[in-house]
Amino acid sequence: MHTLPFDTVLIANRGEIAARIIKTLRKLGLRSAVVYHEVDARSPAVSMADTAIPISGHTPIAAYLDIAQIIAAAHKAGASAVHPGYGFLSEQAQFATAVIKAGVAFIGPAPETIELMGDKIRARNFVQSNGFPVAPSAIEEDDPATFVSRARAIGTPLLVKPSGGAGGKGMRIVRDVHALEGAIEQARSEGQRYFGDHRLYVERYIENPRHIEVQVLGDSFGNIVHLFERECSVQRRFQKIIEEAPSPALSPELRKRVCETAVGIARAANYQNAGTVEFIFDAGEFYFLEMNTRLQVEHPVTEMITGIDLVAEQVYATAGRELGFAQSDIVSNGHAIEVRLYAEAPERGYVPTSGKVLLLEYPSGVRIDSGITQGQQITTAFDPMLAKIIAHSPTRTLATATANHAIQGVILLGCETNASFLARILSDESFIRGQFHTGYLEENPHIAAGNSATGLPAFLASAALLTRQVRESADAVPALHASLGHWRN
Repeated sequence: MHTLPFDTVLIANRGEIAARIIKTLRKLGLRSAVVYHEVDARSPAVSMADTAIPISGHTPIAAYLDIAQIIAAAHKAGASAVHPGYGFLSEQAQFATAVIKAGVAFIGPAPETIELMGDKIRARNFVQSNGFPVAPSAIEEDDPATFVSRARAIGTPLLVKPSGGAGGKGMRIVRDVHALEGAIEQARSEGQRYFGDHRLYVERYIENPRHIEVQVLGDSFGNIVHLFERECSVQRRFQKIIEEAPSPALSPELRKRVCETAVGIARAANYQNAGTVEFIFDAGEFYFLEMNTRLQVEHPVTEMITGIDLVAEQVYATAGRELGFAQSDIVSNGHAIEVRLYAEAPERGYVPTSGKVLLLEYPSGVRIDSGITQGQQITTAFDPMLAKIIAHSPTRTLATATANHAIQGVILLGCETNASFLARILSDESFIRGQFHTGYLEENPHIAAGNSATGLPAFLASAALLTRQVRESADAVPALHASLGHWRN
């Protein structure tokens, strides 16, 4: 028997994170319920959950953003708590408030904290007013009439950012000051379209920094700890694709400064639950970027080096439990690297791909957080991430080699993926030496342009095509499509 005040938890999400949360709920002796749109009816999370409740919308994404439907599903499932996962409604204070008003616990920080730290402009002002470092910036709503002139005074290059932005959407780099006003209007339009928020700010664009973030945990007793940092500098179009812990860029002294700064920011915000403080890091200096008031996609690398289950800690914090460990109890062990398997074609400008999964096999010896299964249709309706492969070894060299071997061992027929691209990154000398930054892939376009039809993947394709299962799958492909070739990975 568990001693938590929850019996059933509704997961307001889909894909790999829904499956990941279900695993921890089982360990804690809790029942799981999941909402799903009909395009996800065959997903692993739906089959794993104790209860699955269909939701609908004019688009699949609209269904997962429908607060009223999700709360109704929680009541229908008899859920006493809701876990939002990441993305969708996870950082909407309005959703957290609605859940709590419906008499259901929200697994995350308080709505007031989400509202403060989830708003990039308010968060920057809050962090700066508490004495922590932020990059030079100009905020439009401080004085709209002088916004452009204040931004110009910072000096180029500049980065124009929507206040409600995420995943790089709406961001614009400005290197010519004469292009500033056009970039502002484009960013304003995208901010309104994607996030329903037209507010903007402009900050100094630091060329080729590293992206370092710190995992923090807080409880309702005033305890705040960090679980060390994650290096997230390998990005394409401002979106992370490879993360690792510890960062190869930090000395022990810098690590201590960055992590203690993150704890200071979280303490100032009276943060309770799991959260991540993100920084841009350059030449030994770092600046606050934003705080994510939710579980991060890359949380497994932290779990691998610390042995701490972050989803369990989220549940405990929401249940009002005191943290079961102090800062001195948390030890970093070895090195972990996570690669994101995407349904996209880096060789063609990262265009999203789709198709039915005819065969899916993952390698052994690594952690796999997957949101797909054989027979499932991959669509372009959602973010293209299919799975995460996480390697953990005593050293970074071994973790890199293990991750590389693992990604080349993924066999997925029916939908083109970025697996070969990830393998090329892990084989690149700059990555192996730990010498990269957020502009690394832009500076090395040959990595994305590489030939995915050569090397081990092609060998695996040939081997896989000899199996009975694949031949039967191939026979099921209509002749026209079969003539085009269904092996794309």
